[in-house]
Amino acid sequence: MQLKLASLAERPEMLGRVVGMANSWPEFLLHDPVGDTHYGRIATELPEYVLFAEDEHGQVVAHAYSVPFALADADADDGRGELPARGWDEVLAWAFADRRRGTPPDTVSAISIVVAPHAQGGGLSARMLSAMRDNARAHGFDEVVAPVRPSGKHLEPHTPMEEYAFRERADGLPHDPWLRVHVRVGGVIEAVAPASMTVAASLEEWRGWTGLPFDTEGLIEVPGALVPVHCEPGRGYAVYVEPNVWVRHTL
Repeated sequence: MQLKLASLAERPEMLGRVVGMANSWPEFLLHDPVGDTHYGRIATELPEYVLFAEDEHGQVVAHAYSVPFALADADADDGRGELPARGWDEVLAWAFADRRRGTPPDTVSAISIVVAPHAQGGGLSARMLSAMRDNARAHGFDEVVAPVRPSGKHLEPHTPMEEYAFRERADGLPHDPWLRVHVRVGGVIEAVAPASMTVAASLEEWRGWTGLPFDTEGLIEVPGALVPVHCEPGRGYAVYVEPNVWVRHTL
């Protein structure tokens, strides 16, 4: 596939087509309140950190979002210095808090790499990850971190992420395909982010998102979820707390 890669800063007229590209995320993942608040701001406020790939027909087939933030901010009172347990949610909040305060960033965090459903399976995710690394380097950074959502973990929702994340094949590469892509381009698996994303909603909302009855107390397996969803029928809500895996890329 012949591809053209660019950032939204270079081609702002592509904003609508990038944002409107089809994806295959499970519906419930689109209702994380931190993501609802901040994810959409990346394309408009940080367009130099939004990359996209265009095929030979001019169709957007993949995009990659990242954010700069201050990991080692001695003046912050929100636990900086180490990669946070709240993973994806925390780095989004930190990035836009830093932007508001004018705090200089020292690190780039990957936020998402999305490949259009019809273009999946052709190695595009690895190309977008490499482009994201190159983009961070071009902006003067020497490190990219990523709260990775392992692509095969949904097949083992009851396996602890601490076990799954560090499982290796016979060749020493990660068992998980998406973690394997990160390691192949130079990433190092560092730690588990046990509460990287949180979706808390009414049972009616969960039923609408999943088509499941959500009428049993306890842990509910949901297609696409990396761990079971905790259901409380007597209280009318269910909560999903997703673990991710921190991968560090030294550039």
